[in-house]
Amino acid sequence: MIEISASAQGYLKDLLAKQEGEDVAIRVFVAQPGTPQAETCIAYCRKGEEQEGDVPVEYEGFRAWFEGRSEAYLLDAVVDYQEDQMGGQLTIKAPNARVPNVGPDSPLEDRINYVLYNEINPGLAAHGGMVTLVEITEDKQAVLQFGGGCQGCAAVDITLKNSVETTLLERVPELTGVKDETDHTFTENAYYT
Repeated sequence: MIEISASAQGYLKDLLAKQEGEDVAIRVFVAQPGTPQAETCIAYCRKGEEQEGDVPVEYEGFRAWFEGRSEAYLLDAVVDYQEDQMGGQLTIKAPNARVPNVGPDSPLEDRINYVLYNEINPGLAAHGGMVTLVEITEDKQAVLQFGGGCQGCAAVDITLKNSVETTLLERVPELTGVKDETDHTFTENAYYT
């Protein structure tokens, strides 16, 4: 899944030893996987903060938790540590983090983001706009936020209903609806005012 070099393991072990409390580990995951905005992250993980589906891996002197839903995106990833004049730098190279890897069994959030970034946002970009997923409600509504030329645009309701909502409900049938959480009073970059 992911390779953590010996120098990175030593650095992480030392870093974790300085943390207060017992049994502090690291957690590795990809935020917004399969999209152009994907980021591979390493965070502290105190006992009980691991999530369902996380995979534990024991290293010499510390434990790492790998987010289960990020596994495909962490394939061939490498964590390394290089010392330099300023101390050193921990780097993460995850060549598959931004590669769309979405199928019918993928988590709902991943499938929504896939449609937003690969089908909807390219069209909105023509007007300098974009839309991102904020959250999914318990009743399976996608809460969205518009940005760029879409924020404050006079045509945003038409865009939301005729384009974004229609496409999302067609491509992700589990969704029950779409809500817009954007503050449209800010109209500085709006395409239409």
